[in-house]
Amino acid sequence: MSKQELVVLGQDGPACCPALLTAPLDEEQAGTLAAVFKALGDPVRLRLLSMIASRAGGEVCVCDLTPAFELSQPTISHHLKLLKQAGLIDSERRGTWVYYRLLPEMTDRLAAILTRPAGAGS
Repeated sequence: MSKQELVVLGQDGPACCPALLTAPLDEEQAGTLAAVFKALGDPVRLRLLSMIASRAGGEVCVCDLTPAFELSQPTISHHLKLLKQAGLIDSERRGTWVYYRLLPEMTDRLAAILTRPAGAGS
């Protein structure tokens, strides 16, 4: 697996990408978007993201995430790191525990990118 950093879409720059169905992506936009989808392209990471996003109160302790998987704590931490690098989640250390929360701006951007324009035919 690549050790390259994922670029967070839409931070410190213009809007990331047009909707896929309104204009072709340029090479840079496609690369950036592919990195986010790559972070989402693993069932464990999708489950982690879902667990974080659906948690009442908007955040969850890593201590509550790890038992849901038959994976080691370092493996779960690696998956969380990739989601964080992709700009999908953020974290905050409180004592010995780390709490994770969804960054809805990114999921909103992804939804907008994938949404057909109003009035578009099927």
